[in-house]
Amino acid sequence: MPLFQSSVWCWGRFLLLIFLAIRLIFWGVTFPNPDEAYYWLWGQHPAFSYYDHPPFQAWVQGTFTALLGRSHWVLRFPNLLSNLVLAVFYYRICRYLYGQETADRFWLVVMLLASSPLFFLFLGYAWHDHWLVTFSVVSSFWFVRFVDAYRQTGKGTSLYLYGSAVTLGLAGLCKYNAVFVGLGFLATILSNSKLRSLGGDRRFYLACLLLALTLAPILIWNWQHDFYSFRFYADRSAGSGGFSINPLQPVAFLALCALILGPIQAWSVWRFLRQSVPQRLQSPSGTPFSGDHPSTSIYYSLAIWIFILSTVTFTVLSLISVAVYYWNILAYPLLFPPLTERFYSAPASALNPPTKASPLRRPRQFAFAQGLGLFAAAALVFHYTVLPFTAFLGGKVDPDSAALFGWPQVGTAVEEIAADLVDPLLLTTDYRSASALAYVLNDPEVMAISGRIDQFDFWYDSQTMNGRNALLLGETWHPICPGHLDMFASTTPAITIPVRRFGVELQTYQVVKAYGFEAGPEKFPLWPNYPLAFSPDGEQCNSHYP
Repeated sequence: MPLFQSSVWCWGRFLLLIFLAIRLIFWGVTFPNPDEAYYWLWGQHPAFSYYDHPPFQAWVQGTFTALLGRSHWVLRFPNLLSNLVLAVFYYRICRYLYGQETADRFWLVVMLLASSPLFFLFLGYAWHDHWLVTFSVVSSFWFVRFVDAYRQTGKGTSLYLYGSAVTLGLAGLCKYNAVFVGLGFLATILSNSKLRSLGGDRRFYLACLLLALTLAPILIWNWQHDFYSFRFYADRSAGSGGFSINPLQPVAFLALCALILGPIQAWSVWRFLRQSVPQRLQSPSGTPFSGDHPSTSIYYSLAIWIFILSTVTFTVLSLISVAVYYWNILAYPLLFPPLTERFYSAPASALNPPTKASPLRRPRQFAFAQGLGLFAAAALVFHYTVLPFTAFLGGKVDPDSAALFGWPQVGTAVEEIAADLVDPLLLTTDYRSASALAYVLNDPEVMAISGRIDQFDFWYDSQTMNGRNALLLGETWHPICPGHLDMFASTTPAITIPVRRFGVELQTYQVVKAYGFEAGPEKFPLWPNYPLAFSPDGEQCNSHYP
């Protein structure tokens, strides 16, 4: 069936066009989230890897900025490319699993994906996740193509295995939670008796070598920097304070995961798992894949394994520490094609005459999912582009939302205030404000000096910074503290820059002219007696200084 003659496309095309319009408005109009600006800034400082995350997103941003300059469109153009690749591979998965039903199944996958607030947001922001999801789906599909053939013939096409290894490595270069895809591969192999003989196949070990070589930049950077990135994630997973168990946290974690994935999508996942887990995971020998019987593909088992491994891990982690809903993002992408079964109505035929006009099963439920998704997408774009919703609640706007607004105004004010300083340092009190200021000024030399360890601490160059005059920017969320001012020979009184939107004050920035920066020794921000090490998040001033 031609793609645009699908009955599902005809049913939902206007909804999809509205989703597309909202996404294009977001890409072209919305000022970068501070983390988007942070990763853009990484791209202006090429390296093997970075403290907070692996390097792929930074490499992409650096390349596109060098070729096309800096703009909102250029920043998010890689998202368009990754989304297109993801759509192509979802189409190939649907064709592989469902044959003549490909077009209908594909559009159902696209609509379920577009109406999920989680994926609308994380495939749209210029963060690491859009490449992570895309490479994970590509790697998984190629892995399935290899192992399905291997179960049937004992051979399999080697290029699928090697391609799966390289793209899994690329997913790992995006975010560390790509490990759950690799663990899903391993669990699938070990749980299927026809695949365990891969342990004696030299191609398996060559694929592992390709995976290791692809991930080598991460290892090189950590070797050079005392394994700071690995230590950061170990500390983050362990949490702060003593060991304690909170039995309500897993419930909150799973509830938030279900809500942000989409209530209809989450309910469909639950129904699919209830019906499929016993069948798929309790028959380890399995049936060799046959193109005439797509249900025999190992795809379904792999999708379930990845979901279980990721979700169970973070649920258990939430019991004793912190687990954030988006860490579990890789639990869902492979489930979207199987979820179409809940909503797919087979085409009419002589043996199956039409009984209703809708191309869908449960059309009201599916339409409800689309309506919720459209509302969430429009609300998110309004919140990030027009005015934070917290502005309507009275009191102060939450600082995370306030950080999205006013940067062109702040950038202009900073340039005017710094005009009489010769080659000044531009400093801020947090990585978010430093990244946003660097982006709006198109100046990759902006630095953050704060009590929180971040990538700026690895760019800190005492020799080139020492003795220079500076302009220091702070705000109510991350204030200018005495510890900041003590790092200069002298400072001027702060100049206030209020940021308002439609008469609502969102944030207040302070700018201080500072003279004679005392940069300290090499790698000073990583020293335990660094005077700004006042709190893990940099939101409070310490009253004690060395």
